[in-house]
Amino acid sequence: MRSVIFAANWKMHHGPDAGRRFIERFRELVEPAAGRELWFFPPAAALVAVTQALAGRDDARAGAQNVYWEPKGAFTGEMSVAIAREAGARGALVGHSERRHVFGETDEDTRRKVAALLEGGLTPMLCVGETLNEREADRTGAVVLRQLDAALDGLAADALDRVLIAYEPVWAIGTGRNATPADAAAVHAVIRARLAALGRGLEGRVLYGGSVSLKNVAALLAEPELDGVLVGGASLEADAWAQLISAAPRG
Repeated sequence: MRSVIFAANWKMHHGPDAGRRFIERFRELVEPAAGRELWFFPPAAALVAVTQALAGRDDARAGAQNVYWEPKGAFTGEMSVAIAREAGARGALVGHSERRHVFGETDEDTRRKVAALLEGGLTPMLCVGETLNEREADRTGAVVLRQLDAALDGLAADALDRVLIAYEPVWAIGTGRNATPADAAAVHAVIRARLAALGRGLEGRVLYGGSVSLKNVAALLAEPELDGVLVGGASLEADAWAQLISAAPRG
């Protein structure tokens, strides 16, 4: 069986001191377990502190919330893949809905970022998902596949194996609404079919993100199509995050 992934996206919360305290408390509460991977995506300023706090935990790793595809240059406010790696990142989020809809990130931007991360030896966690209007127009599959195809364009099968996919319906992020387990599994099946067509088969790992909480995580991860969860608000308190992981049937 594929390992289950619990990914915490802290967004614009927790600086270096808070991030370090979080990991120290989390380590007291959660022991390593076979078949489970833990990811933490802190703000850029806390990346080094979180990486250092995770030292010795082979089941856990830190990632950047965003990177830029150029290796260096006059790009104020951006972070290259090499800088992220030097800070301890093992991967990075790409195409999160907030990057797309708040900061205007395009499908072409996601393609460049995925390629740069792979070239730099880091793991991209590619986020795809539809808005409420797109969902109500019955365009979920078309939107998700457009985003997926654009980001993975030109990649060889062995490179595809290194990309994690996170399905995060935009209408469910931070709203308290979430796709039902069956709805999420149906979209995951669409994603897996496309990955199989690209030569990735069943090796691809696909997560769900969108108002994941202690109340719904068990039902979501009971669906075999889901390889894990990408969590925002419910990952901001160490005790609550530990409880959520413990409540999952495969956690």
